[in-house]
Amino acid sequence: AGYMVYTNYTFINVFQYQPGDIHFCTADIGWITGHSYIVYGPLSAGGTTLLFEGVPTWPDAGRFWDIVDKYKVNILYTAPTAIRSLMGFGDAPLQGKDLSSLKVLGTVGEPINEEAWHW
Repeated sequence: AGYMVYTNYTFINVFQYQPGDIHFCTADIGWITGHSYIVYGPLSAGGTTLLFEGVPTWPDAGRFWDIVDKYKVNILYTAPTAIRSLMGFGDAPLQGKDLSSLKVLGTVGEPINEEAWHW
């Protein structure tokens, strides 16, 4: 019970989850971050979570942004490496995408550099 209580607590409080929010964690589901914050945290809080298989730049560099736009994602939890990879494509993949639903960006796995955070 301790793991589930902690995962629920951290999901709600760290990500500022509110009922109705759409959560998108891009980690591999086999990693502790993946199953904790793709499956257990959101579902134990009654939330909606998106499952993602693949890389953020295939079939094109707009893939993450298409998902955020289509599903009106409120909470995006990803790795700084993914953000830096997307930065390399510039702003073109963001054109025409509505990202106004995003309210929380969480990063995991390594420290995020200032340039990636501001991008």
